[in-house]
Amino acid sequence: MFRTSSNHASQNVHGWERAASIIGGLYFLGKGLGRGGVGGVLQLAVGGMALARGISGQCEAKRMLDDVNEQARMAEGNSRSMPLERSEADDVRLRTNAQAATGTATVTGNDSLENPRTGV
Repeated sequence: MFRTSSNHASQNVHGWERAASIIGGLYFLGKGLGRGGVGGVLQLAVGGMALARGISGQCEAKRMLDDVNEQARMAEGNSRSMPLERSEADDVRLRTNAQAATGTATVTGNDSLENPRTGV
């Protein structure tokens, strides 16, 4: 369940967030015990998860969101380094490659670029 063997290294819940999880978890555990029924069981489950999060200092959902945010930042950085417009050197290179590729081509019939068909 934990990513590293060191408990401190894998903690991602700190300070007030951790204290709020403990307080909220205890609150929901108390409400769940007092209520009973299906609603009480749900409150017990939420309270237990929040309490475990606060005590351990680890939250898998937060870790996954942090990973997604990091990947989004990396993707944004990569997209900024990609050129959106071609340079003049790229245009020359592309034109030269196109001429070399079509220079030896044999055209039979109508060359539509110089003599387009009528009525089409």
